[in-house]
Amino acid sequence: MVKRRTFFSFHYKPDNWRASQVRNMGVVEGNEPVSDNDWETVTKGGDAAIRRWINDQMRGKSCAIILIGTNTSGRKWIKYEIEKAWNDGKGVVGIYIHNLRNSNGDQSPKGANPFYSFTVNGRRLSNIVKSYDPPYKRSTNVYAHIKDNIADWVEEAIRIRGRN
Repeated sequence: MVKRRTFFSFHYKPDNWRASQVRNMGVVEGNEPVSDNDWETVTKGGDAAIRRWINDQMRGKSCAIILIGTNTSGRKWIKYEIEKAWNDGKGVVGIYIHNLRNSNGDQSPKGANPFYSFTVNGRRLSNIVKSYDPPYKRSTNVYAHIKDNIADWVEEAIRIRGRN
């Protein structure tokens, strides 16, 4: 099977370490990681520059993977990324990452579903898009579960989007 080209969306400051674990699994091909300095440069350009950067990063991707941490839901740019991916016909899938350990070895509380606040043809996006919460507390098991399933979750998200 060919690796799908995906866009990873996540709350940068608290979840960058967790997101890098998922991005570096090598199961799907993702957008290039951005450094703190690069992101600072992009954000200095204001909202238009951020939108342009996100649009460029999403170009050529077939699915947006929303890595859900404690405070992911409701964030301005994550909402933009979800809406853009959906409106562009891309698959969209959520993966809870709160039980992956960060660089300090800490886990975090589970966050809210970021798809709940969107509606599509009168239906909540959270009833269309799947969000996966690995059924483990131990970080190594969470990692293994995501790695074993992410390719299938992406394919399913693309199929779901094709039907909706």
